[in-house]
Formats: sequence, C-alpha cells, structure tokens
Amino acid sequence: MKKTITSTNQQTDSLFILIKSLSKSEKRQFNLYIGRLGGNVDAKFFALFKLLEKQKIYDEKAIIKSGIVSKQQLSNLKAHLYKQILTSLRLNPVHKNIRIQIREQLDFATVLYLKGLYKQSLKLLDKAKNMALDSEEKNMAYEIVEFEKLIESQYITRSINTRADELTIQAKNLSQQNVITSKLSNLSLQLYGILLKTGYVRNDEELQKVNDYFEARLPKYDFKQLGFREKLWLYKANLWHSFLTQDFLQSYKYANKWINLFKEDPKNISLHPVFYLKGINYLLESLFFINHYSKFQQEFALFEEGIDNNSIPKNSNTEILMFQYYYANKLHLHFLEGSFSEGEYLVEIINKKIEEYRNLLDNHHIVVLYYKIACLYFGMGKNSECIFYLNKIINSKNLHVAEDLQCFARVLNLIAHYESGLDYHLEVQFKDTYRFLLKMENLQEVQKEFISSIKALGDVYPHQIKNEFKKIYDRLKVFENHPYEKRAFLYLDILSWLESKIANKTVSQIIQEKFKKSTK
Repeated sequence: MKKTITSTNQQTDSLFILIKSLSKSEKRQFNLYIGRLGGNVDAKFFALFKLLEKQKIYDEKAIIKSGIVSKQQLSNLKAHLYKQILTSLRLNPVHKNIRIQIREQLDFATVLYLKGLYKQSLKLLDKAKNMALDSEEKNMAYEIVEFEKLIESQYITRSINTRADELTIQAKNLSQQNVITSKLSNLSLQLYGILLKTGYVRNDEELQKVNDYFEARLPKYDFKQLGFREKLWLYKANLWHSFLTQDFLQSYKYANKWINLFKEDPKNISLHPVFYLKGINYLLESLFFINHYSKFQQEFALFEEGIDNNSIPKNSNTEILMFQYYYANKLHLHFLEGSFSEGEYLVEIINKKIEEYRNLLDNHHIVVLYYKIACLYFGMGKNSECIFYLNKIINSKNLHVAEDLQCFARVLNLIAHYESGLDYHLEVQFKDTYRFLLKMENLQEVQKEFISSIKALGDVYPHQIKNEFKKIYDRLKVFENHPYEKRAFLYLDILSWLESKIANKTVSQIIQEKFKKSTK
C-alpha cells in the first residue's frame, strides 16, 4: 500500500516531474542562473531542488525530515522553485522558439510604452508583427496590431498619413482569418475527440450523425485567402472526418496535402515540428490501412532520414512524438511484411522508452503500443507473451478513451487463449468478452459471428475442425469490405488467422504469402 501511494505522488507531483524532465545542460543552466541571482545558492528553494534531484521517487516525508522546510511552508516553497525553474528554462536558447521570441519582443515593447518611448515601442512591435506574420502566428499578430492601435490613439507619430486605415484593415483581415482558424481547429479537435472515445462509425445512423456534425460546423471559406495555418486545420478536420467514416483513401489524400504544406515551405518544419510529425504519422497510418506497402516504405524511409539528419527540431515534446510515431510505424512495417519475428527486438526498446517517458506519456498512447506489441507476438505464435500485453490493456482501469481498442484486445485475448489450449480460461474469456462488448454497445456482426463460432469449436470432432474453420472463414469473409464491419479487420487480421488454421501454416507465413503476391 505504501509503495502505491508513493508511485501515485510521483506521477502527480508537478515539480518532481519537471525536475526529472530536465536534461544535464538544463540542470547546469539552472545552477548558473541561481548563481547569477546572488545570495541564492544557499536559499531554501535551491536546497529543495538539490534534494528532489537526488530522489528517485517523490518522498514528501524525506523532504520534511531534511529540515529544509516545514510542512506548512512546503507548498509555497515548491511553487517558488517551480517558477524559478521555468524562468531558467525560458532563458535557455534551446527553448527560444518563434513564439517565445515574438512574446519577448512584445514584452520589451510594453516596457518602452510604459516609459513613454512610443516610437521605440512601435519599432519593436513592427518587428514582432512581421515575425508573427512570417511564422503564421496570426493570433499574436492580431494582438500586436491592437497594441499598435492603442499607441497610435494616444500618440500621433505622423510616420504614415494613412496609419489608422492601414491598422484597421490589417486588424480586420487578421480577425477574419483567426475566426476561420478557430472554427476549423474546434471542428478538428471535436472530431478527434469522437474518434478517441468511440472509434469509427458503426452504422448508417452514426455515419449520418458524423456527416451532419461535420457539415454544420465546417465554416465557409475562400481557399485562395487561406494561409498555412488555416489550410493545416482544414486538412486536419477533413482527415478526422475521413478516419471516422473509414474512408482511408480520403485520409491518405488529406494527410498528403498536410505534409505537402511543409514540403512547399520547409521552414515550417522548424517553426511547427509537432504539426509536421503528426502529419507524417497520419500519412503512414493511412497508407497502412490501405495496405500500400511501397509508398509506406518510401515515406517511412524519409521519416527515418529526417530523424537521423536532425532536420526535425529536437526537444522533449518532439522526442516523445518521434518515439511514438517511429516505433508504432516500425511495427506496422513488420505487420505489412509478415516479418513478425524480425521485429521482436523492438519490444525491449519500446518498453525502455515507455519507462523513460512514463511521466510524459498519456495512458492512451501507452496502451496503443501495448496492443501493437501483443499483435506482434500473436503473429509470431507467442501467445503467452501476447496475453501478457493484452492484460495490460484489459486491466487498465483509468482508460477513458479507445473503446474500440479495449474491445478488440478482448477478442484477440480470446484467440490467444484458444491457441494456447487454455480450455478453462477460454470459457471465462467467452463470458467476459461477450459481457464487455454488450456493455460497450460494440457488438458487431463480425464479433458475434466470430465469438459464437469459436465457442462452438469445443463441440467439433478433431477430424472436422479444419472444415469448421473454412465455414467460419466464409461467413466472415463477406464482411471484409463492408462499410462498417470492415473495421474489425483493421484491429485484428482474423481472416489471416483462420487461413493459417485451414492451411496448417503460421499466421506469419500466410501474411508473407499475401505480401509477396501484392508486391509482384
């Protein structure tokens, strides 16, 4: 019990997580920053920093016992230390992205304005505004224009005769573009939320609901007037709509448009690396879903090259995304080829990375990686290992998203138990899986047919088993291209497993044969 409480504190204490996220150079910078303040080296907050830096897990009792601070003062001291670390990080050149640079210029201009140095303030604001416009930071550009209007209304600079009209028109245009961006980003986020919560549409009613939702919230726009940021959110909104409706050719189309925005103007990769990485991931995911191996391999090689030659800026945020997207798609590559055994070495690397980034990764993305690892082991025929990783998903109590993943983890668990010959456990799995799917209202025809068919195998004589598998295969095959039922095969290649049982081959052999035929 004591260990559990400590682990929970470690996960939730913001200061401890921040300190543990610091690199060696960031810690060095913090020490130098404190030294420059003078008289602070022996300050309580610095002593607290050194103590927390040494702790492997957050231990509040040890802090109080050290005598640095009383229990009543600890909260205030932690807040002060937190602020000092952020101030130090803000001064670090590594974190000086374009938004911080623009904000810094805006802060300087504000100081000059408060001193009554209006011309100097306007000069800095103009510089900051151009930086904002060049980097498509239009919200900040609008804020700067509003500040310029404030100064002009108080002090007649006479620098431009038409200054008032110029600023008014600029503010109006930026406002209109920001409204479109806001509406598109809202729509994109809402569709993404639906996808995480419920997965793909499951019937005509859900399809109509999603289509109506999308069309009602898609703002009117003139494409010629859209800039980089507006186009990006437009493509994102369309991408989520196509994912929800399982139109993966459209997903590929919009993910490709997304990435082309960066290829057309490569400076945007350094300005918006997170958007770029997410675009690469959705492009690869779309290609995986439409089974386009050659294009997938080509785009994945470009992604690897971008990581290796450091053309994608690296910071804590992008490193986590690179980890998630690189290894998820590396596994996808093995799934497409059927080279499951060749991918087993990735499991140890992924687990080490999950532990390394544990405090920074959300549970959903960890669970997604566990499911892919389970699929890798299933493809290898290592069912015990497969069950081990599926149980990590099934036993995850605080998972409020990825209902689809939860459902198919249980279906794969059922198959893995059948393959392992765990007859007693199998009966329990039937009941638990069926009950869960009913509870989630996620019981599709494919799942109904599959679960009832596998359950019936217990009454089939050994010499009839192959013929029974053929019957199950024929009943499920008709759903392979069904507009809603096909999603079952995206999570789990049930048909290849059935083919392996019929042909007395491994799942890996079946997929490799399909792969060779498709790449001839």
